Amino acid sequence: MNKILHLVFGVFGNATGLFLFLSPTITFKRIVMKKSTEQFSGIPYVMTLLNCLLSAWYGLPFISPNNISVSIINGTGAVIESIYVMIFLIFAPKKEKAKIFGLLLVIIAVFSAVAFVSVFALHDLHKRKLLCGLAATIFSIIMYASPLSVMRTVIKTKSVEFMPFFLSLFVFLCGTSWFIYGLIGRDPFLAVPNGFGCVLGAVQLILYFIYHGNKGEAKKRNKDESLEMGKRKTSQENVHNGHA
Repeated sequence: MNKILHLVFGVFGNATGLFLFLSPTITFKRIVMKKSTEQFSGIPYVMTLLNCLLSAWYGLPFISPNNISVSIINGTGAVIESIYVMIFLIFAPKKEKAKIFGLLLVIIAVFSAVAFVSVFALHDLHKRKLLCGLAATIFSIIMYASPLSVMRTVIKTKSVEFMPFFLSLFVFLCGTSWFIYGLIGRDPFLAVPNGFGCVLGAVQLILYFIYHGNKGEAKKRNKDESLEMGKRKTSQENVHNGHA
């Protein structure tokens, strides 16, 4: 029974994971059309890329037996996230572009170091699994935590314009699926970070339902402030002209 449930949640995890990786396509369509990243953050996509690389590596048979489904979905995710990061680098402002490119170099270095050590320095399967599992766990938690800055923006502006609903939904579903998969397979390296993702995804959904009616309020408030500043400027010019 455990094997069947393990397979079922593995398949469900692959399906929700694919939707999670594809859900930002709406955001990136907007970025390409506007030729601007606006206030969207590129950090979640870079961190997701690192998580996909490490998780795909962890699921390989010579690292972690019986987890090939983890490698399949995360290998697919790595390709998709690479495309997102490239688009972000093309359309991001100069300062943001430099930050994201620097972060990209760091994640490539981290993945390369973990892969190199696990293949050439660790010949014991248990030690190899421990190293790759810890690395995947740490960066999975960082990936799930990366939207915290966006959540702070949502609370500050009371607008969910820059926190896409489907991304939050599939963070929750994917995190829940792999959390249960990890529990059934007694794999803490899958259960712990995805349990964190499940909770964080739930928090994002709660924020969305609290502020989903305020999507246009941030723009309206900025517009009103601009108009008000314009009125003040006109008034000041009139006063100045009157004195003249």
